[in-house]
Amino acid sequence: YDEPTTGLDPIMADIINDLILDMKKELAITSIAVTHDMVSAYKIADRIAMLHDGVIRIVGTPDEIKTCDDPLVQQFILGKGDGPIKSLE
Repeated sequence: YDEPTTGLDPIMADIINDLILDMKKELAITSIAVTHDMVSAYKIADRIAMLHDGVIRIVGTPDEIKTCDDPLVQQFILGKGDGPIKSLE
């Protein structure tokens, strides 16, 4: 899925997340979701990989990602403007 919740309000995003989880359970499928929506990622993922500058920075469970001490990862998952990721300079 490519950005499955982009542009949706929080209620519709949660419905889409539940649909993805239902398909996983009922069809026994493996899915890959590309998203910047961390709420969605934490809900639907068994494992999360973070790609930065063409390199996989971290792979782990949602709990491992949340507790990672890498400043770059923390900046992204918390949505902070200040940190090692520079988007506008």
